[in-house]
Amino acid sequence: MQAERKYAIICALVQEKLLVDVARLKPGGEEIEGEVDAIDIAEEFVRPFGGIRYRLLLQVFGTELLVRGDLEQDFDLVCSRCGKDFDTTIKAAGWTASFPLAEGESEVDLTEEVREAILLELPNFPLCDESCQGLPGVEAADAAAFAAASPFQTLDAADFAR
Repeated sequence: MQAERKYAIICALVQEKLLVDVARLKPGGEEIEGEVDAIDIAEEFVRPFGGIRYRLLLQVFGTELLVRGDLEQDFDLVCSRCGKDFDTTIKAAGWTASFPLAEGESEVDLTEEVREAILLELPNFPLCDESCQGLPGVEAADAAAFAAASPFQTLDAADFAR
C-alpha cells in the first residue's frame, strides 16, 4: 500500500490525465511508468485500443521539468495497399519534452504532449506487412508501371521554344 501511495503522489492518473506533482519529485529526478487513456480518435481507419504505456524519467532543472522516456500505444489500422485490418504497436522511443514551471506551480499536465508524440508516430500509409502485394487482381507489373510513371513526363517532352 505504501508503494501505491508514493506513486500517486508523484504521478496521478486521473481518468485521462497524466499529472505530475513537481513539488514531490526527488532532487535527482524519478522514474515513473504506467498507462494513460489519452487518445480518443473517431476515425474509421485508425482505432486505438488500450492506453498509452509510458516509462519516463522526470527531472527538475531550475524552472523547467525535463521529461525523457518511451511511449507506446496499440492500434487497429487498415492497410493502405490491401485494405485489411491489422493490429500494431506505435512507439515513440527516446521521447523528450521540456515544460516551463511557473512560480508556485506544483502540478504539470503531460497528457497532451504524450498524446501528440504517439499521434505523430502514426504512419501516413500503414502497411499490414512490408511485402503486402495489395489488392487481389492488380498485377505487380501494372502497379510498378504506374508507380514509375512520372507526372512530369509530358512536360519533359514538350517543346517550349517557339
